[in-house]
Amino acid sequence: MKRSRDMEKSSEISSAIEELSMMVIVKPGGNHELAHIPMKPFLSLCHLVLQVLDKIGPSMAVLRQDVHLNIKKLEVMYESNPSMNSNLVEILKSEASNGTSRKRSSCSKAFVWLTRSLDFSSKLLQGLANDPKNNMKQIVEESYAATLAPWHGWISSAASKVALKLVPDTKTFMDLLREKDGNCDTLKEKMQKLTSLMVPFLEDIHSIIKVYNLDRLKST
Repeated sequence: MKRSRDMEKSSEISSAIEELSMMVIVKPGGNHELAHIPMKPFLSLCHLVLQVLDKIGPSMAVLRQDVHLNIKKLEVMYESNPSMNSNLVEILKSEASNGTSRKRSSCSKAFVWLTRSLDFSSKLLQGLANDPKNNMKQIVEESYAATLAPWHGWISSAASKVALKLVPDTKTFMDLLREKDGNCDTLKEKMQKLTSLMVPFLEDIHSIIKVYNLDRLKST
């Protein structure tokens, strides 16, 4: 409980750094059968990303809704049997053996899209951390093109182009991300710290997703 209260007092960026700093993906050599991605910490990270997307405003409404639904799907699976479903890799393995991993309602599919949403968020924060004066609309557009656009159908892509017109300016977004007594330099350092943790974390996840032939999965 104390940790939860402490995280509520921190910014989403600080909380995500804390979450990632304590999360360990186990990858024993090249044996992905024994890999372990902890469900609860992964979902906590996704919830924090959801809060960051909220700060971008209505332009992220569609992506935010997708993230929310995919989180709920994994939460329902976890809560049905916490001891059995604490490792996301075991869920991928089970759905692959059952032939259900590519079904619309699968947890594997939810996991892939949550990972891609984390890719987008990481790319976005990297762009801002490199230069907080960069154009926000351009950063969002480039982040989307590099992470989500290759897997979206034309309807999702068209909706995203319209949504870009609603992106806030960089200063407004940075002000929303900054902690109450923080400044721009401190926020920049924290964004750099977070993305330095997210990049290798996401690389590990993508290597596991590839093992289960989910890396080319597109929206329907």
